Amino acid sequence: MTDQHQKLLVILDQITQELKRKALWQDSPPSPEALASTQPFCVDTLTFAEWAQWIMIPRFGVMVHQGHPLPNQSDIFSMAEEALKLVSQDTQQLEALFLELDNCLRNTVH
Repeated sequence: MTDQHQKLLVILDQITQELKRKALWQDSPPSPEALASTQPFCVDTLTFAEWAQWIMIPRFGVMVHQGHPLPNQSDIFSMAEEALKLVSQDTQQLEALFLELDNCLRNTVH
């Protein structure tokens, strides 16, 4: 496992913990139909936090654990910043973690 992969796992864990602290973590998965959306970030069927929990975190986890190359372009932060405006809790730390995730991916060496 590369340093990049290890760093990504740490960031994903921090995002998970912050989603839980902000009560944005769901105990039950969305419907299969909601998860099957073809829209970016599943904007038509999931909240951003749900997308992060049920799609982004698991997919990156699989990539890391199977040793797949990571994408070298990412702008999840922009979506996070916009989507989290709708959340009543203070999401500054969560936004910072998504920016860190983008920076981690942008520094991927293939």
